[in-house]
Amino acid sequence: MILRPSCRAVTCLSRQCRPLSTSYLRLAAKKSPAPSPSSAPRPSPPPSPLDDEVPPPEGQGPLAHAPRYYGRPHQEFTPTPLSRPIGMPHPPQAGENRGIDTRTLKQRRDDFVDYEKHLARRKKLTSVASRPYFRDWRNMRFHKGKTFLAPPRPFKASVSLYFPNLYGRTLAGPHADTTPLLRGRASVVSVFSSMWAQRQAESFSADAALRGVLDGSGGRAQLVQINVEEDALKALLIRLFSWSLRRRVGRADWGRYLLLRKGLTDEIRESIGVLNGRVGYTYLVDHQCRIRWAGSGDADDGEKESLAKGLQRVLKEMEEEGVEEEGVGEPVVEKEV
Repeated sequence: MILRPSCRAVTCLSRQCRPLSTSYLRLAAKKSPAPSPSSAPRPSPPPSPLDDEVPPPEGQGPLAHAPRYYGRPHQEFTPTPLSRPIGMPHPPQAGENRGIDTRTLKQRRDDFVDYEKHLARRKKLTSVASRPYFRDWRNMRFHKGKTFLAPPRPFKASVSLYFPNLYGRTLAGPHADTTPLLRGRASVVSVFSSMWAQRQAESFSADAALRGVLDGSGGRAQLVQINVEEDALKALLIRLFSWSLRRRVGRADWGRYLLLRKGLTDEIRESIGVLNGRVGYTYLVDHQCRIRWAGSGDADDGEKESLAKGLQRVLKEMEEEGVEEEGVGEPVVEKEV
């Protein structure tokens, strides 16, 4: 006699032979002893976007210790005099750093589909987006934003670095490069991007002793002002009210007042020490576009004196080198691109 198993028995048997469910596996994993800390490798924490920033990284150059608009915040900071020259390593050329895309449509298409360039663009955008917006304002609490102290004497011409070529609209109307404007003359260059920064720069340029050297140079020395405004809306407002700037600057200096929109890259900011966009910076640039002296923030009496004496020294070097004494004419300008 053959006995057939009932449906209930078959169901019980199938339940006993069913593999362990995932819940049982999780429970077993929890009960299993964890490896010792010495034997288990510790995963490294993911890198912070603030740790991978524009070159050169923190820890290099004469301004390695200064607070920046990126990186880790500083709790305290005391500016120190520049110990080494700052600037670009190569002489500037007109046409550089204009911020104008000159690629053809085919080149733009090839760059758009290039995966390596896509990763580079994404890395750059991540770096920019991760920067704290109010970092520059918070760094203003350190000595009113003063990034460094001016050197007591100008740097030697043989070891000095170069002021970069910048491109912007002059108050006279056309666009112009700074290199033809600076070459062949001793220049006091002010770089600022706000009324606060402009007042700081004017604490250097409006000094009576410096103005006396500028006025008595016979046209071989000049004051160049660069107003940086990378925000499109604010730049439009400045352009709409440029009549007020013209009235304040004076017709003779319209060609030496530049409104800069693009071209001041992170690399250039690092090289010339423009580490805070809310601070004014002043440079003494010789006739070969070399930065011989630099100051930041509000000027103290010693810095004003060293700038005036430094300008006199550069003028003397120009005389010894036989640089012609000629009046400062209008800069080399060209039509808007």
